[in-house]
Amino acid sequence: MGVEISPKDRFVTVYGRKPVLEALDDPALSVDKVVLADTARGPAAREILDAARSRGVQVQRATAQRVKVLAGNGKQDQGVLADVVAPRMKPLALALEQDDLRSVLLLDGITTPANVGMILRTATAAGIDGIVVPRRGVASIDPLVVKASAGVAFRAPVLRCGTAAEASALLHAHGFPLHALDSHASDTIYSAEFSERAAFVLGSETFGITDDVRPHITSWISIPMAAGVESLNVASAAAVLCFELVRRAQV
Repeated sequence: MGVEISPKDRFVTVYGRKPVLEALDDPALSVDKVVLADTARGPAAREILDAARSRGVQVQRATAQRVKVLAGNGKQDQGVLADVVAPRMKPLALALEQDDLRSVLLLDGITTPANVGMILRTATAAGIDGIVVPRRGVASIDPLVVKASAGVAFRAPVLRCGTAAEASALLHAHGFPLHALDSHASDTIYSAEFSERAAFVLGSETFGITDDVRPHITSWISIPMAAGVESLNVASAAAVLCFELVRRAQV
């Protein structure tokens, strides 16, 4: 039986007048639809309707409450959202069935949108095959994440699942060793041996790897620090890791 793909695993939803207009004005992006609150009137609403019409994008009217629910943000949606097609986004389970995944990042408990956005940008630039962004426990891919990624979030190889624990179990079941970054690990990203297929888990700076993911970890690795510096911001650590993987692939 195939894996069902929900709309949340196909689109990046942006909300707010400016992000929606930017998406409609970008010819490189495919916008599936715009949802506009039925209370939206005046020049701002007209600008969005005109931009959508010029791109041939369907506009659906909904209650303001429905827009808030769909956007997942009750304070900043401004009564409008757009579903932008993310061509490389898919469920993790489907990618494990269909794709030849080699290098995978798993985000675990990273709730700061700026960090998630920067990790998406860096990992995509480094050619990582998949970045697992769970729907719960990690910042959602919203306009803040898109901005931090400088727009790369739309085309990043994002893999979706419910939780990081679910993802770690699934990756483990498909033969992926899971290496987790930890500042106290004796093995470093430079000395450790990685198999051709491997997943790397990035936890939050405050709490590290969550308890539900820990049982699936194969090994712990660190980034060597000098001058008494204890650790790096998680997005910076991800960049160091990703480009060490690039370096290894070129040796």
